[in-house]
Amino acid sequence: MLQIFSDLATWLTYEIFNLDPNTKLADAVHFFIEDTTKIFALLILMIYVIALVRASLNVERVRDYLAGKNRFVGYFMGSVFGSVTPFCSCSSIPVFLGFTSAGIPVGITMAFLITSPLINEVAILLLISLLGWKFTVIYVAVGMSVGILAGAFLDAIHAERWLQSFAAKALERGQAQTNTGQPNEATSASLTLAERHQFAKNEMLEIFGRVWRWVIIGVGLGAALHGFVPNGWIEAHLGNGQWWSVPAAVLVGIPLYSNATGVIPIMESLIINGLPIGTTLAFCMATVAASFPEFILLKQVMQWRLLMIVFSILLISFTFIGWIFNIISPML
Repeated sequence: MLQIFSDLATWLTYEIFNLDPNTKLADAVHFFIEDTTKIFALLILMIYVIALVRASLNVERVRDYLAGKNRFVGYFMGSVFGSVTPFCSCSSIPVFLGFTSAGIPVGITMAFLITSPLINEVAILLLISLLGWKFTVIYVAVGMSVGILAGAFLDAIHAERWLQSFAAKALERGQAQTNTGQPNEATSASLTLAERHQFAKNEMLEIFGRVWRWVIIGVGLGAALHGFVPNGWIEAHLGNGQWWSVPAAVLVGIPLYSNATGVIPIMESLIINGLPIGTTLAFCMATVAASFPEFILLKQVMQWRLLMIVFSILLISFTFIGWIFNIISPML
């Protein structure tokens, strides 16, 4: 299905706009069209579907299960759900809002949000073909561990107090309805199909209207950098394996933007050109899960303090992951 967006971008870029396929401008335009249309479609579909599910099921039971006595199970399940959903960091945001509105704790939601862009089934298959199953298993375990530990830490510091006001109110409303046993307008069994559709439609229009501009800004920035970063620059400057090359690669990856599937070919190119595996992973994980375009989009649901905490967790984690993989790669 996702091939539709690539085909649309190809048709518009090379046939309608008549751009030369060999130019960086064409690469940037193609990237922008493909990712913008894909994210918009996912936003509309996922917001609607999640709202429809909330209007059809007992969300309180889901919330009680995820936020039960053993909170670690909730973090683990959030991370597992993130690892099997083919979302980039930007298109995961509507799911974040849906979880928040359902009253699910922020730590569990963040375990999903952090894991989702790092791992998906396509990326796993590509990684196996590129690095082998041992590296892939370690990568998946590390990616899920980052999500789980980050979620636990964010709950420990009560990160919900630093959500944007509309997200904080949605979380409070969802938790209050669960705690008091009051019927939830989104989960009442008495709602007709037409009422559920109307609820989902209204939710989709409200959230989409809030974030669509930032999608354009974020993907536009990522497309510009994706198309115009000089070929070979990264390999030339970060390929000698010095200790500082890993944090430097993480910092270089922040302004860029890609998803887990799209970044695998970049990993292959970097490794072939001599960049150490750990440095490559650190760079690609930063590009996928801590990019500046994502930073812009997450600002819509988080206050600056929480945003900086989340990104600090990611950047420190990716740096240590890079160092670890550089150390163990000769043994695997």
